[in-house]
Amino acid sequence: MAEPGSEERAIQPRSVPTISDVARHAGVSPMTVSRVLSGGQNVSAPMRRKVETSVRALGYRRNENARSLRPGHRSGLVGVVVTNLANPYYAEVLEGIGEILSEADRRVIFGTSHEDPEEEARLIADFVGRQTEGLIVVPAGGPSEHLRPDQRHGVPLVFASRRQDGVDVDAVIVDDVRGAERVTALLLEEGHRRIAFVGNAVSVFTGQRRYEGFERAHRAAGVPVLPELVRRGQQDIHSAENAAQELLALDEPPTAIFGANNRNMVGAIKALHAASAARGTDLFARVRLASFDTFDLEELVPGDLSVVTHDARELGRTAAELLLVRLQGKRSDRPTRTIELPTSIRTRRRSPERLPGAEPATPA
Repeated sequence: MAEPGSEERAIQPRSVPTISDVARHAGVSPMTVSRVLSGGQNVSAPMRRKVETSVRALGYRRNENARSLRPGHRSGLVGVVVTNLANPYYAEVLEGIGEILSEADRRVIFGTSHEDPEEEARLIADFVGRQTEGLIVVPAGGPSEHLRPDQRHGVPLVFASRRQDGVDVDAVIVDDVRGAERVTALLLEEGHRRIAFVGNAVSVFTGQRRYEGFERAHRAAGVPVLPELVRRGQQDIHSAENAAQELLALDEPPTAIFGANNRNMVGAIKALHAASAARGTDLFARVRLASFDTFDLEELVPGDLSVVTHDARELGRTAAELLLVRLQGKRSDRPTRTIELPTSIRTRRRSPERLPGAEPATPA
């Protein structure tokens, strides 16, 4: 039902609906819409519900930067979503993104999803509402409706570090499978047959790929993966520490542990320190360690450690470059690209003798 003197009209909303679009859809004045969006003072309950219904129907989001933007000017903002800002890895990724975007006279606003798809969706909605020109996202996995072009109002999107099934956008990832395969093969070549895997949730893109590499190395060596030594689902250091404690308490504990990301490796190292103190023995002399991604103070680990490394800052730079190409219209209608960055392995040796429990390596 329209206000007196007005009529309801069907409209075709623009890619980013405006207050005027909402007003026409609801059959009210733009002033009424503004009042509802500002808190609904001096607006009747039926009128407020009508406006709110139109807001939802059109997918309207408030432009938080409207007061600061002059007509015809871009916002200069790029929204970045990472999964865990406490992880130094993502600080490096952000440094790389910022390095490239600052050269293009753009600024970064960012948020942390904590591996929660709902929080990721809220952040993206907020960034779109702030009129960001583009988005760079480390996807949490899970539901992806909020990543569809219509949900982000056509704002260009690039994935960093991970991909998301069903979302066709440019991405820059790491050679997770080959990196995990090579470092696991190294442990097998050293004679280890009880190698534990501690990694993040099965739904996480990198977790899937690194476990695939772990399995590949075992198949190539003709050595079975032992299910009792596999722990998947740890998203933080505390849960990784608990998982490693379970492994170390087994009647036949692992002789090597592969941490599929740096948070899982740090958790395993904490568990080894605690178990060594409790038992009065140096477990770092018995358990070989391998990690995917570097971590703070890794040089202080008192045992043999191999680390799968890559340039996190370069990953951020590449993601920003992919986004700028889209923003500049150079590839707006071209197929999407996935760039895969290589890895390398760095090993620090602390004990020259073979670790207890490891079998002699067989010739290749």
